[in-house]
Amino acid sequence: MDHQTLAAYDLEAAAFAKDWLGQPSPVDLQEIVERFFVRGGNSADIGCGCGREVAWLHANGFSAVGFDASEGLLNEARRRYPSFRFTHAELPELRGIGTFDNVLCETVIMHLDRKQIAPSVRRLFDIVKPSGILYLSWRITEGTDQRDAQGRLYAAFDPAMVLAELKGAAVLLDEEVVSASSGKKIHRLVVKKP
Repeated sequence: MDHQTLAAYDLEAAAFAKDWLGQPSPVDLQEIVERFFVRGGNSADIGCGCGREVAWLHANGFSAVGFDASEGLLNEARRRYPSFRFTHAELPELRGIGTFDNVLCETVIMHLDRKQIAPSVRRLFDIVKPSGILYLSWRITEGTDQRDAQGRLYAAFDPAMVLAELKGAAVLLDEEVVSASSGKKIHRLVVKKP
């Protein structure tokens, strides 16, 4: 992850967690998961933040583990949801995390330097088991890369860069929408691995 973005998440983890948990429930994301994820399969939330989606996955019949690059956010997740597993892992490497039937990566890759996006998408697809599902989304940034007031990077990139790394996948969903939770414009992909 971009070092300045990671530093912002570590420094202000409690404030970010409070903000995310105060947002409306991500019902649109939840409906997509219910529709496409493999029931009874194991799930990974890559970029789990404060653990909100891991808790929802468990509550709705999807065994899940959360991974994040920010130790601050992982500490928030562990404090809020002590019965679930949260582990440090960074894109693009995701060292030693195994494979999963379902991989969720919600609004994370836009925090990567553009040259890290393609290898990160390849690695996310690598950790999906055969016939498994990858849900991938990112916040859309028009024009050039931007940073917010906290210094977080929002990379601007063509969705074709992402799709090019998912060769052989069946694209089940490809859309640009406004997130029900954040109110931000995002691009969503759901693909199935052969």
